[in-house]
Amino acid sequence: MAKSKTAEKSDKPKKATTRRRKRGPAAPTGLSPAEMKVDPAPNVCTLCDEIQSDGGAVLVPYREPLGGRWVVLAALPLEQVDPTPYQRRLSDAHVKRLTDVIARTGRYLDPIIAVRVGEKKYQTPNGHHRASAMKAQGARAITALVVSEPEIARLILALNVEKAHNLREKSLEVIRLARELVSLPGVKESDFTLEFEEPAFLTLGLCYEQHGRFSGGAYNPILKRVDEFLDSPLSKALEQRNEHATRLLALDETVTAIVKSLQKKGLQSPYLRSFIVARLNPLRFRRGATMPIEKALDEMTKAAERFKTDKISPADLARSGGAPDSPAEA
Repeated sequence: MAKSKTAEKSDKPKKATTRRRKRGPAAPTGLSPAEMKVDPAPNVCTLCDEIQSDGGAVLVPYREPLGGRWVVLAALPLEQVDPTPYQRRLSDAHVKRLTDVIARTGRYLDPIIAVRVGEKKYQTPNGHHRASAMKAQGARAITALVVSEPEIARLILALNVEKAHNLREKSLEVIRLARELVSLPGVKESDFTLEFEEPAFLTLGLCYEQHGRFSGGAYNPILKRVDEFLDSPLSKALEQRNEHATRLLALDETVTAIVKSLQKKGLQSPYLRSFIVARLNPLRFRRGATMPIEKALDEMTKAAERFKTDKISPADLARSGGAPDSPAEA
C-alpha cells in the first residue's frame, strides 16, 4: 500500500535547528564613579586656567566614563564659540525649533562639545545649532564639555548626534574636513577612516561642490561597494578623487538625458533615476563582488551610452521598488 504524502514527509529526517544564543550583558568596562573624579592631570589644569583667563568658568574637570579621557565641564562666553569651519550649513528650521523649545521651557540642559583653538576662541564640532539657538535667546553664556585634545574637532561625523545628516550634508562636511587636514605633514587619506566614515563621502562631496543638486543618493549604493580609502598622501588622494568626481558627473549627465527621455514617454516616478543607475550597475547580479572604482565608472558609462529607453516599460519600473530620490536630488 502506497504511503500518503503526509506519511512520506514525516519519514524524512528533520533538519537540525540551531538556536542563536542570546547575548548576555557586556562585560564591565571603563571607570567606576569614584575613578571619574580624581585630581586632574597637569595639561587639564592648564586648560582650566586658560578657560578662566578667557572669561569662562570651570565647573568641574572629570574623566569620561568609558575611555577615561579628561573633559572639563565649563561655562563659556557665548560670543567666543563658533562652529568648526567644515560643518554643514545651519538649518534655520532646526534653530527655530530649538529656540522655541528653550524659550518655552526656560531651561538649557544640553552642553555642547567644545575645543579651545586659541585665546578666547572655541570651536564646537557638536553644538552649532544649540549655540545658535542660545544666541537667538540673547544668552551670554553656554555650558560646554571642553575636551583637551584639539583633534577631537575632526570627529564631527562620528560624534554629531544633534541633528541627523542627509547624504549631501555628510559628504560636504567630509570633503571640507579633508581639505583642512591636507596641511598636516605626512598624512594619508587612510589615516582618517574614523573621521571620514566612508570613502564614498569624499567622492560625493566633490560632486556636490560642483553641482549642488547632484543625485548622490542614486550612486551611493554602488560607490559603497567600489570606493575605498586611498593609502596615499591626502593631497594626492584628493587629486585622484577629483578625477573620480569628474567622471561621475559626466556619467550623471548621460543618466539625466535618459531620465528625460523616459519622462517624455510618460514614465513618471520618484524611483526613476535610481532605477536607471541600478540597471547600469556592473555588480548588479554579483552579490558580494567588488571592483576598482575606475573600472566601475567606465563600465557604467559605456552601459549608459548604449541604454535602450524603448525597452523600458512601466511594469519594469514598478517592480524595481527601492528608495525614491530625495526632492533635493531629483
